[in-house]
Amino acid sequence: MPPLPVPPACAGIPDSDLAGPFPVGEYAAALRKKLRSFARVQLVGELVNLRPSRARVYFELRDPTGAIACAAWRADWEAIVARAGGAPAEGMQVVVAGGCDYYPGSATSSPGFSFAVIDLRIAGEGDLLARIDRLRKQLDAEGLLESQKRLARPLLPRTIGVITGEGGKARDDVLAALARRGWAGRLVWGFAPVQDRHAAPAIVRALGDLAAVAEVDVVIVARGGGSLADLLCFCDETLCRTVALLGVPVIASVGHHTDRTLLDDVAAVSCSTPTHAAEAAVGVDCRRARSEQAAAAARLRDHGRRAVLSRAQVLARLSRAPAAHLDRQRARLHQQLREIRAGSRRRVESERSLSARRAVVLRRKAESALLDCRERRPRELQRLALGLAGHDPQRTLERGYVLVQSAGGDPIVTAAAARRSREQLRLRFADGVLPARLDER
Repeated sequence: MPPLPVPPACAGIPDSDLAGPFPVGEYAAALRKKLRSFARVQLVGELVNLRPSRARVYFELRDPTGAIACAAWRADWEAIVARAGGAPAEGMQVVVAGGCDYYPGSATSSPGFSFAVIDLRIAGEGDLLARIDRLRKQLDAEGLLESQKRLARPLLPRTIGVITGEGGKARDDVLAALARRGWAGRLVWGFAPVQDRHAAPAIVRALGDLAAVAEVDVVIVARGGGSLADLLCFCDETLCRTVALLGVPVIASVGHHTDRTLLDDVAAVSCSTPTHAAEAAVGVDCRRARSEQAAAAARLRDHGRRAVLSRAQVLARLSRAPAAHLDRQRARLHQQLREIRAGSRRRVESERSLSARRAVVLRRKAESALLDCRERRPRELQRLALGLAGHDPQRTLERGYVLVQSAGGDPIVTAAAARRSREQLRLRFADGVLPARLDER
């Protein structure tokens, strides 16, 4: 790098053999020019900390030996997404093409180095996501994803343990949510780092300390949002196994709605925010329950007071005039007795009148039947006898007619052909029968 002009007003450090001093802006511009002159290359690594902004998209590439900050202009990123058929997700193994870039900053903004990405290709599922998925399947095969969910959670815990960062916003969210619930129990804090490689062991120690407190009914593990790399400590195998084997229900609230860690799968309840976790820990809105209980107590008190007053008034009236009360009751009983007697007499008279009317009706029916037997029936028999006599053959013979019969007394011969076929006949007169013979000449 060629030497830059030294401002005349600035004196250098005495006894120093280094060149300068140089103005910061000029040195930053020269540094940017030098970095941009490096050859463009392709890098392969795991994509983490993806942060889109209005003009650029920022992320990091990591592997077991190092990491580098990357940035892509919004237009280049949209072209990459269009070619890939979707935006790359955190934890994916990607290959990026580009070169070094440097932002020199200004009096009001900070400088920054990044690897300027002009193209990106998804190389496959990253090692981070693959390891998390393998561990999830292993824990599921061992039945550790369900052990916490089988634990009974109290509806209104007396003591709640909270593990979170001491200066994080999650602590304030938990306190605010419990205050809105009106919960007045005891909080036991277990402060621990919630990001970096030291976080998982510290959280495990805090869980052990809280589990040793016999009064703790439920434990909340809370942290705000972040990238997959920030939340990686909550995918630690030791932490997940500790939570699964814990005898106290654990409520996990790590990240935002879209974040998902292994701790969410192992814990008894997974919540999207620390506020939601506090509400899940205290299943009763204590403030509302207190107001409802106070209202019910007031109604019960009012009903009891009215009942006591009404009975006291009755007793007071009875105590002031027992004789008058007895007289009223005696008069009421006498009135009821008179009404019963009058009703009985009316009923007896009604039954007697009904019986008498029934007896008259029955007597008339009997007289009609007797009259029918004595008078109407003989006249009817006489009429029928006259009708029968009018059809008697003997009467016909008495008027001078003769009945011609066969010799054997068969029915009357009425046809001439039949008369010619019989020689012996009988002639029946009113006073006797004479034989006859048919002689045809």
